[in-house]
Amino acid sequence: MARLLVLIALLVLLWWVWRWFVRTPAPEVARALRGWVMWGAVGLLVLAAATGRLNPLFAALGAAVPVVLRIANLAQLLPLLQRFLGRGRAGQGPRLRSRYLELELDARGGALDGQVLDGPFAGRRLSALDREALARLLEFYRASDAESARLLGTYLSRARGWREASDGSGGGGSGRPSPSEARAILGLGEDAGPDEIRAAHRRLMQRLHPDRGGSDYLAARINAAKQVLLEE
Repeated sequence: MARLLVLIALLVLLWWVWRWFVRTPAPEVARALRGWVMWGAVGLLVLAAATGRLNPLFAALGAAVPVVLRIANLAQLLPLLQRFLGRGRAGQGPRLRSRYLELELDARGGALDGQVLDGPFAGRRLSALDREALARLLEFYRASDAESARLLGTYLSRARGWREASDGSGGGGSGRPSPSEARAILGLGEDAGPDEIRAAHRRLMQRLHPDRGGSDYLAARINAAKQVLLEE
């Protein structure tokens, strides 16, 4: 029975690590891994000093240097590995992208989140930022990129309940999306047909219509994406 409980605990831990890895931006993953390695090395040094085994430890560390260098090179492949494991697969959910932000809607649960692509807090998830940081971002976007301000305003009003954070869209979109952008907005793959396009549009409008807690901006982008793909 004890072995079964240990096995279940290990499976749960592996599942949690996998979900964290595929959902966390690559810079944050790399930063966390560096922290784990550093604290692990400190712990080994303390343990070796306490047990009088510093010399064998230093010999082992010298032999491990080439391995560490190879792992550091592999860290550059983190974004590719994340996409392979599922972070960037087609159909994951609608995505709206601007100069500074990528906004994502969970395909099943409907939860809204996003990633900062550039500028202040680059590489961070919106859900990981506090109110002060989000207010700074909104002020910065309003001064430098209206599209990013609309996306962030949509996230703040829908996911954080900021009534004062209007998306600033005035009921309109931000231009005609390209076919690839339209597929990302609807969460569709390259081979999606007209029926799939209409079904995805209908499903998203049911969740994100202004009358159901969405916004005029999101509705306009979803409608534009449907039009672009049906005209291909």
